[in-house]
Amino acid sequence: MTSSTEGRERPDTAAAAARPDGPAVVLVGPPGAGKSTVGAVLAARLGTTVRDTDEDVEKAAGKPIPDIFYDDGEPAFRALERAAVRAALAEHPGVLALGGGAVMDAATRELLAAHRVVFLDVELADAVKRVGLDAPRPLLAVNPRQQWRTLMEQRRPHYTQVARATVTTAGRTPDEVAELVLAALENHPA
Repeated sequence: MTSSTEGRERPDTAAAAARPDGPAVVLVGPPGAGKSTVGAVLAARLGTTVRDTDEDVEKAAGKPIPDIFYDDGEPAFRALERAAVRAALAEHPGVLALGGGAVMDAATRELLAAHRVVFLDVELADAVKRVGLDAPRPLLAVNPRQQWRTLMEQRRPHYTQVARATVTTAGRTPDEVAELVLAALENHPA
């Protein structure tokens, strides 16, 4: 494996940033996995941009995700999320970070089958350190640790189904995780 700790592009993965058929890589995983942070590092290394579908949902709704949940309900949020993921997969050539629950939609999973998806797996202790489970996350509002565990039990099979590779983030910096994602893409090409 070639190291890219100096931020240089990898010749074999740099071309992926210009893929005409969708994102160079799609990151999936639970809250606290580091999808947005690692996505930014990957985008810099690949010389491309990063897009986060949670941000797309907030822009479309004109309000933060917790407000969408509380004002409009989870079904409204999921409809916005489906549309955001569909649009991003069709339009964005760079690194794409999906919201943690996007994989729960069967149509989204079907769309992801044609893309280079990496599951960023995180342990509860690391998720707590990264996002603090007291942050405004609607599905984690009551007993956040237990809710996170329950979400992972429900979502893990879907994360692993859509992913070509899994990268465990435990005890790793965003740079180290990005390096492992690049290596996984080399080992699991499109």
